[in-house]
This record gives sequence, structure tokens and C-alpha cells, in this order.
Amino acid sequence: MTTHAGCLCGKVRIAIEGAPLRVRTCWCRDCQYWAAGSGTTNAMYRIEQVSITGDVRWYESVADSGNRMRRGFCPDCGTPLFTGPAEAPKFLGVRVGALDDPNRYRPTELIWTDSAPECACLDPALLHTPRQPAPIG
Repeated sequence: MTTHAGCLCGKVRIAIEGAPLRVRTCWCRDCQYWAAGSGTTNAMYRIEQVSITGDVRWYESVADSGNRMRRGFCPDCGTPLFTGPAEAPKFLGVRVGALDDPNRYRPTELIWTDSAPECACLDPALLHTPRQPAPIG
């Protein structure tokens, strides 16, 4: 099964083989900046599952967790596309909003919920992690 994604202007295309390891919405302050005040919903894959065509610009920073992170976006239209560790990445998060079918995957957990603004709608049926979750895999 191949999932396709890309940016608004179409200059970056993404092909993903297989299902995500996790789908979660992150409410850390960094993600709120990337999502204009909301959380970001990310489908997490092993890096070898993801193929990228086109130019991606990367921004690196240190997250509240202390981890060095990088986020990828289209340098032409600015669409946020990726999130993941900056050092020795084994996993890459693809922003669910960039999927050709954004309804394909729903989040199963919410992370950094302690950082969510008071107006955030946090689904009580999902697992809530107040800060940094345990590592994937």
C-alpha cells in the first residue's frame, strides 16, 4: 500500500510504503507555531518507508524535550511536511495535512497536552501524554 502526500504548490511529492507506526497529535509549543496555534497531527514512519521528490528546506531547533529536532517544509509555498529527530533519524513524521487523503489516518494519541492552550479540543477517547512520550520502537 502506497500513501501519497505533497505540498500546496505541488513541487514536493512524497510516496510512503506501508502503514504508519503511530499517528499522534502534538501540542508542544513548537508544533503550535508550525500549526498556527493548533497541534500538529503526524503519521510516524521508519525513514526508509518515505521517498521524497523535490526540494525540501529543513529547520533545526531544540525542542522542550531537549531533543534536537528538524522540520521540513516546501521552500516555495511554505507547506509544513515533516518532523523528526535531527541526529541519526530512524523515524520521520509526515504531517497528516499534507497527505493527498487527510482522512486516511486519525490520531490515536495526543502528546504534550500540558502545553495545549485552554481553547484546544482534546478528544477524551484518545491516550493523553502530558509531556514527552516514550520513544517509538
